[in-house]
Parts: sequence; C-alpha cells; structure tokens
Amino acid sequence: MPKHMWTNALLASAAIAIAGCGGDQLNISGPHYVSDIAVPNIKAGVNFSFDIGVVSGSRYFFTDRNNASLDQIDIPSKTFVKAIQGTGPLAFTGLGPGPNSQAGPDGATAVGNFIYVGDVNTVKVVDPAVGAVTSKITVSATGVRADEGCLDPTHGIFMISSPEETPPFATFINTSTQTVVAKVTFTDLAGKPTAGLEACRYDAASDNFYVNVDGSTANPHGELVKLPGASIRAIPNGGTQNYTTLSGVAMYPEGNCDPTGLALGPGSDIAVGCREGTTGAPLLMQIFNRSNGALVASLNAGGGDQLEYDAPTNRYYNAASRWTSSGNASTNGACSAASPCTPVLTIVDAGNRSVVARLNTGNNAHSIAIDPATGLIFVPYSSATSPAGCPGCAANGFVNGGVSVFAAK
Repeated sequence: MPKHMWTNALLASAAIAIAGCGGDQLNISGPHYVSDIAVPNIKAGVNFSFDIGVVSGSRYFFTDRNNASLDQIDIPSKTFVKAIQGTGPLAFTGLGPGPNSQAGPDGATAVGNFIYVGDVNTVKVVDPAVGAVTSKITVSATGVRADEGCLDPTHGIFMISSPEETPPFATFINTSTQTVVAKVTFTDLAGKPTAGLEACRYDAASDNFYVNVDGSTANPHGELVKLPGASIRAIPNGGTQNYTTLSGVAMYPEGNCDPTGLALGPGSDIAVGCREGTTGAPLLMQIFNRSNGALVASLNAGGGDQLEYDAPTNRYYNAASRWTSSGNASTNGACSAASPCTPVLTIVDAGNRSVVARLNTGNNAHSIAIDPATGLIFVPYSSATSPAGCPGCAANGFVNGGVSVFAAK
C-alpha cells in the first residue's frame, strides 16, 4: 500500500500509523486511503472527464463522460459493477466535440429508487435495479447541459440548474409524474443574467432550496440564494418566474468566493466551497447561518467542487482538486504546468469548524461521495499527466485514473 497516501494528513486528535508497501498491516487511526477501483477505458495518459457522485443504498454512482455513462460501484466489495449507458434518445451525450457545457452526463441525485442525471437538454432517469436509462425529462432545446440538482423529498420536487442558459434557470420537476412543473430564471436586480448556477440543496426543516450563484451585479464573485419551497410551489403549473420576484427570496453575499459545492451542516450551518479565480486569493470554505446569511466561519479549506456533509462523523468532505501547496489560488484559479495544483481531500470538523485532515488525491479529483453506513469515501480522479497541472500526482501513486477509496476513520 503506498505510504504517500497519508503524507499530507493533518490530524487534530488521532495519530496515523503508516502502512508501507508489501502488504504490511498496521492499525490506522483517522481518515486514510484504502484502495483504487479501475474504470473501463481509463488508463495512464487519458483525460478522465467525470462529474458528480452520489451514494444510494449499497452502491456508489458517478457520471462518466468518457464512457457516456452513469458508473455503478458496489460499496461492500469496492468493485466496479457497470457503466450504465442509454441507447437512442436515452443515450447520454458523452464528451462531444465542444466544452463541458455541451457534454454529459453531469450531476447525479438519488430520487427514491432512481438516479436523476443531468445531461444536455435533459434529465435522464436511471433505474439501478435494471441497470438502464428508463426515461428522460426535457428541460431545454439549446444544446447545453442541465447540471447539478437537489431533491425536496417531502413534496416530491426535484430542482436542477441549467447554468449556461441565457439567463441561467432552474427547472423544477414533479418526481411522481416526471414532468416539469415550474422554472425559475436568474436575472439579477440590475437586469443582468447571473454568471451561472452551481450546487443546490433542499432544507426540509425550513422548506427552502439553496443554490450557489456564480455571480451577480451586486455580488460578482458569488451569492447564496434562498428559494422558499412554498414560493416555488405557488408558481402556476408549467409557469416561469424570476428568482428576484419570489416571495421570501434572499440573496446572501459570499465575498470573493466563486462558489461551487454546497452542503447542509448541523444546526443552521450551510457550507459553501469556494474555488477562487483570483490569482493568489486564499482558497476558502465559508460556513453561513442558513436562516439569516450570517458568515459564521471562513476556513482556508477551499479549491474544490463537490462538497458533502456526513452526519455520523459530523464532518464535511471537500474534493479540493485545485488546492495548492500555499493554500492560495493558482494563476486565474486554474491548474497548469506553470501554476500547479496539489489535489487533496479536505476534511473539516463541523462541530468546531476546523480542518481535521488533508489527504493526497489524484489529478482533477473534484467529485466526492461518502457512504454513511460504512464511512467509505469515493473520489474519482484522472490520470497523472492529463489534464496538465498536477506534477506530484504520479509520485503520489495516482497514475492511471479511476476511483480512489478512503475511509473516514
């Protein structure tokens, strides 16, 4: 087992015993690397384009553009099960010739026994029991993706963002009928389209949707928007309304953040992952009071995309693909040979709002999911040399690309 997997760990209260190569087995206390899982057609030199992951039951699912599939991994055995690919009109777009905005699949959300998957123009509905895409829900016809989503299980409403539309909009879907019931557009108070939309979450306790907005006129580097569920449900069936006109809407400034991930924490906390595009800016995770938007903590723990909270460990897990050795953003926030990144899995104690550990991860490892039952953490990554910008990835043992598995404790 590669000893480097723990070289970047910062443990607050537990010591780590490092296992060396050759299968020596020592007791390990604290978060640690477990194993790697190979993905079909992903190998050294391949740029692995993946996106959001989710745990549902005893399986981990994540979106895979190289194979135009939703990939399925069995959690107890830590083995690859199947690349679920649709056919005909139910096929995923895949990489395609254009940018990420025209590629898919993208976001993945567990909705009852199904997985709702964002794709170009559509949400694809996957039935894991049969290992197939069973239907699709059309949200636009412009050739750009429906990206990340979140579920209100109480009222059976699924929200998914289309960040590259002009203006960006969110689509709300009745999960019983699999039909679009409303849309919310994002033109700001100055009459300008917002810069885009990122992760969203639904808080059942307050009946609010929350979504990260990339930027508005008032908050050019990001705002956290609260969308009251009652106001969404009040939109006439099939209707469209702008977010600024919704009753009870609130916009909370996020500072110089350029937000990505979002996670509901304990109490009234909500954590925002920042991926600053300002060269040299501190890479932050911001924790807000979700009832009033007050900033309660700002940690040097950003640079990621997907951000998850795990209740059993009371910790946040951030797939910080753009973390750097200095903790500050690389040139324009992007990884390159001239301005490299050092990807890590950042773990934050949600109780005292402090960094617990940083574990080395592979190239462009920006997606994460944790199984609350086993404490296993799943982090896809690309090969060490593609995309450029991770000179330490090969030395750290992340060469071929695939899915790395960590344990929370």
